Amino acid sequence: MNRTFKFVAILSAVLVASLAFGYRALGQDTADRGNLRFVVVSHGQASDPFWSVVQKGVDQAGEDMGVQVEYQAPQGDDLDVVAMSQLIDAAVASEPDGLVVSIPDPDALGDSIRAAVEADIPVVSMNSGSDVAKDLGLLTHVGQTEYEAGLGAGQRMGEADVTNALCVNQEVGNVSLDERCRGFTDGLAESGGTVEVLQIDLSNPTEGQQRIEAALSANEDINGILTLGPTGAAPALEALNAAGAADRVKLATFDLSPEVLGAIRDGNMLFAVDQQQFLQGYLPIVLLTLNATNLNTVANEVVQTGPGFVTQENAERVIELSEAGTR
Repeated sequence: MNRTFKFVAILSAVLVASLAFGYRALGQDTADRGNLRFVVVSHGQASDPFWSVVQKGVDQAGEDMGVQVEYQAPQGDDLDVVAMSQLIDAAVASEPDGLVVSIPDPDALGDSIRAAVEADIPVVSMNSGSDVAKDLGLLTHVGQTEYEAGLGAGQRMGEADVTNALCVNQEVGNVSLDERCRGFTDGLAESGGTVEVLQIDLSNPTEGQQRIEAALSANEDINGILTLGPTGAAPALEALNAAGAADRVKLATFDLSPEVLGAIRDGNMLFAVDQQQFLQGYLPIVLLTLNATNLNTVANEVVQTGPGFVTQENAERVIELSEAGTR
């Protein structure tokens, strides 16, 4: 994490911690908040290893704050912004005390989110949407800025002597994932490297593996792969092993899972970009609770939760935390 990101992340953490301390100092009783209800609408299923940690953060914050929380997401593995907009519309119609949304496609979701704001429902975005949260009138965004996270990944790949890389994107059209690839391309370009975006379908991991193998076969100069999530990392690992390319191609990914952490620990993966998704679920509920009960807001347009990097040096400790479902 560079100095700017580190400073902003620390400042954001101090802000939230200070608000929470002030909240306790006010003597607010849990019973006073029991009728508050917050709805979270994300584009990720809780069955996904990444989003299960987000939901765990949501649930833990609900318990800690003594408020009601509901986590909702479209069914199915593919990005379904139509279904997501319908969930947001239904949430707005239910008149919650606050709304948390991820924004993978601002064009498709913007009208539904604006309707919430116009209905005087406080809204916090999380995970994706940092670039549009202010324009949509949201309280703040909790997450990482995706372009800069990709940029850092590209710079690290360059430092590891990667010159030609694949950016494996499982949701082309998801603005946040596209920004990761764009940042990765620019970051690797700083050391003279190039990037090709490869789209795969995560609903068919075998086909995804085959597409990666075919790309490696078609261009033997490829010596780096960045995947944009743990479910993309798994077929990439299989492809490298099947192609006998694990020794010459360095692999890294966004986000954590037990398989990813084990691969990093064992030296089979270079690093993982960690956006601390537990905080992305937890902090919006805290912020909405404070807003509802004490009219607190934060000055930061983005409360940064990342990027950080899990490497072989710290993987073992993070594995211990992930077993508790919080990393």
